[in-house]
Amino acid sequence: MKQGIFAVAENTPLNDKVSRLVLRGDASALERPGQFVQLRLPGLYLRRPFSVCDRDADSFTVLFETVGKGTEKLRNTKTGDEFDALTGLGNGFDLNAGGDTPLLIGGGTGLSPLYWLAKELIMRQKQPIALLGFNSVSDIFYEAAFRALGVETVVTTVDGSYGRKGFVTQAMDREHTGFYACGPEAMMKAVCACTDKPGQLSLDRRMGCGFGACMGCTVKTKSGLKRICKDGPVLSSREVIWEI
Repeated sequence: MKQGIFAVAENTPLNDKVSRLVLRGDASALERPGQFVQLRLPGLYLRRPFSVCDRDADSFTVLFETVGKGTEKLRNTKTGDEFDALTGLGNGFDLNAGGDTPLLIGGGTGLSPLYWLAKELIMRQKQPIALLGFNSVSDIFYEAAFRALGVETVVTTVDGSYGRKGFVTQAMDREHTGFYACGPEAMMKAVCACTDKPGQLSLDRRMGCGFGACMGCTVKTKSGLKRICKDGPVLSSREVIWEI
C-alpha cells in the first residue's frame, strides 16, 4: 500500500451516470488487476474505494457511477484537481485461476477491473471472452475498449435494446475453462449457479479503513469471516456463502 497525491489528467463522462477518471501520480503499488484504491474527497470523512480499470507507471484509471455525494464530487472535478489516495489495496485476481479461455463477466461498472484483467490475460497468451451486462442500450460503455484488445465481447441488455436480450448469465453458453466476475451480488450468485467451472469474484462492501483494521467489510465464507478490503476483494467463487 502506498499513499500519495494524484492529479486529475482526464474526467470523461461515458454516459449519463458513468465517468472515466484518470489520475496521474506514482501508481507503482498497483501490481495486479482486481486491486483497488481509496480516494480522500473534500468534505467527506471516510475515503471512497474504487476498482482500478487500468494503470501504468504514473497513472491509474477508475470507472465510477454517480450515486451519492462522493461520486458527485468526482464527476465535477476538473483537470489538475488533486486527491490524496491510498493505492495497491486488496489482493487482486489469480491470473491462472480461470484457465486458458475464461469468461470475464461484468455487470455495469463491475466490468471495471475486468478490463485490466483482460490485458494481463492476453499478455499471457490466454483467450478471455468478455460478457458485459447492462439494463439498456443507453447504459452501455467500454464495449469498444474490450473489442480493441481483440477480446471476443458479448453485450446483453435486460430490455433487449442492444445485443443479446436478457441477463448476462444467459450468455454463459460459451465454452470456457473458468470465469472471473464483478458486479451486483445477485448477478454473481447467479453466475456461480450457472457453471461448475472454477471462478473468482471481486466483491464490494462499504468500507471504513480500507486496509483490514476496522472489520467493517466482512463477508461469510466456508473458512470463516473474511475482510473484503484485506482478504479480498477477490475471493474464490467456491468459498463465498451467499446471504441474498
